[in-house]
Amino acid sequence: MNSITGKYFAKVLALTMLCSAFFAGCDKSGSKTVKVGLLHSLTGPMAISETSVRDAELLAIKEINADGGVLGKEIIPVMADGASEPDVFAKEAIRLLQTEKVATVFGCWTSASRKAVKPIFEENYNLLWYPVQYEGMEASPNIMYMGASPNQQIVPAVDYCVERFGKKVFIVGSDYVFPRTASKIINAQLSQIGGSTLGEEYVPLGHKDFDSIVQKIIDAKPGIVLNTLNGDSNVAFFDALGKAGLTSDKLPVMSFSITEEEVSKMDLNVLNGQLVSWNYYETTETPRNKKFVEDYKNAYGQTRMTGDPIEAAYIAVYMWAAACEKAGTFDVESVRVAAKGLSFTAPEGTVTIDGGNQHLYKQVRIGKINSTGMIDEVWATPTAIKPDPFLSTYPWARGL
Repeated sequence: MNSITGKYFAKVLALTMLCSAFFAGCDKSGSKTVKVGLLHSLTGPMAISETSVRDAELLAIKEINADGGVLGKEIIPVMADGASEPDVFAKEAIRLLQTEKVATVFGCWTSASRKAVKPIFEENYNLLWYPVQYEGMEASPNIMYMGASPNQQIVPAVDYCVERFGKKVFIVGSDYVFPRTASKIINAQLSQIGGSTLGEEYVPLGHKDFDSIVQKIIDAKPGIVLNTLNGDSNVAFFDALGKAGLTSDKLPVMSFSITEEEVSKMDLNVLNGQLVSWNYYETTETPRNKKFVEDYKNAYGQTRMTGDPIEAAYIAVYMWAAACEKAGTFDVESVRVAAKGLSFTAPEGTVTIDGGNQHLYKQVRIGKINSTGMIDEVWATPTAIKPDPFLSTYPWARGL
């Protein structure tokens, strides 16, 4: 296992010099640069979340370039706007791989966008570094999964909620892959422990009118709402809860796609005390995180917030660079193999790529939003959890 921290290039310099003469893909043209793609929604309802993820990737690229680049080459980012539409993501993925000929791509947020580009990366045999928690049930050799698998977010969050708020839940989500599959997982888990879902409501991305859904929640009287909405629909949903007087003491909500970045754009009077489940928060207490937060704010402004997908995107760039250095080449298959078992001292703590499924070992953290818009950790697993994207170790998940 290789641990890469700080100025990690010095630690692999000897290996790089030894290997570089023997591997193809080191750019025989003698170019002093290497292009990578950044594929995110910079417009549309998902821009509220994805723009900051792009910024984290740019920060990592800037830092790595300042350290000498990758294999002696400066990283050149090529940005593409998925425009919150899976079809646009697919089109832009093709452009990045076939026209721009990037060495790798960092990108996507929604599972719909990831699934739209997945066959493109497989057909063109390149790597997508995906930075967001997701519903699992997938392990492509052409995707490196930097966010949580369901056993590192959804499953422990449901256990936490049932223990504290009872077994009756209401689910609200955006109408696409992640929320729908997350609900199947939640319902199977609840069934195993004698719980029940009192209602499920799904809306298109960008949906803004939640008054009728909030009334259904009031009528159902759940112990907690499990929220799988994505993008700016979260703003409208919590506004509707606030209008109905449903603060956290009257109706707790556990959200799976709200980070500090979204919180900063929402009404804290409604959000104060509400819950989220992630692997990282800006308040996470590690030595590495203190510097990461400082660097991010220095780059983009003191009012900007970090958050889990932001940190995961930052990890992704460093992991790719480290794998290239270890392999001594930008060749996709060599980099993919070199990434197996690779570790990085990240802001959240040490993360490691599982060699079998290309997901990260990650620590689970439940957080509570406070009155200043920060998220305080209120519960965490003692160590990083092995990723189990297919929930193969959970008997109740068979057949999902």
